Amino acid sequence: MSTGPPPGLPTVDAETPAVLVVAGPVTRDDVARLGQDVRALLKDTGAAVVVCDVAALGPVTLASVDVLARLQLTARRAGGRVRLRDPAPALRALLDLVGLPFELEGKAEQREPALRVEEAVEPGDPAV
Repeated sequence: MSTGPPPGLPTVDAETPAVLVVAGPVTRDDVARLGQDVRALLKDTGAAVVVCDVAALGPVTLASVDVLARLQLTARRAGGRVRLRDPAPALRALLDLVGLPFELEGKAEQREPALRVEEAVEPGDPAV
């Protein structure tokens, strides 16, 4: 018989960043609740970083950027910082446009390999 996770925030060690999932379209009304979640994660886990998983954030708007900026400010005031996990390319572009520096993690962008670059070198291959 399996049971669900215990109620409340998960317990993690100080080496593991705390994770907050930010899903759905967010509005300024969500700032207070999400800010409390960020402060609680920093305090309860002892982590220095709160990873905000924004993969399911929904449509990228200035309101969502505003919410993320306020979460970063809240984390810094509490002695931590925010890192974004799996931001959409549109969100990355908008954050760059408005000049908000966030640490990012997640899937690397798919790019074409650079021309004239060897992927591997075998022992005994002549140098070019």
